[in-house]
Amino acid sequence: MQMNSEVLVHGIKESTGTFEGKAFSSTTFHCEVDMKENGAGRALGHVTRPFKLGDHTEFEKWKHLGPRLNDGPIRALATFEMEATREDGTKLVLVAIKPVAATNSATPAAPVKV
Repeated sequence: MQMNSEVLVHGIKESTGTFEGKAFSSTTFHCEVDMKENGAGRALGHVTRPFKLGDHTEFEKWKHLGPRLNDGPIRALATFEMEATREDGTKLVLVAIKPVAATNSATPAAPVKV
C-alpha cells in the first residue's frame, strides 16, 4: 500500500563504503515527525527520523539544494509504502521523494506520522 505525503526534509546523507567485505551505498533523508506522548510523559515539538532511499547517487539529485537547507528544512513530496513487520507491526518505507518548488508561503508541510 502506497501513500503520498508532503514532508519537511531537515538533512540528507550519502553513505558508501564496505563493511565486513560487503559494499553498501545509500542516501538517507531525515524527515520531520511528531513526537509521541507515552506513559512516561508528555511531549512537545518535532524530531526527525531517517528514511533510506536508493543508493548514493540519489544524493546528487539534491546536492544543489544544500544552501536552502542552511535556511531551514526543504518541503518535499514523498511516497511511502507500508510494510508488515514482526508481531503485527508496520513500518513506512520511503520509495520516492522530490522537492516541492519554493514559495513565499509560511505554511509548513505536515510532518510524517509514524
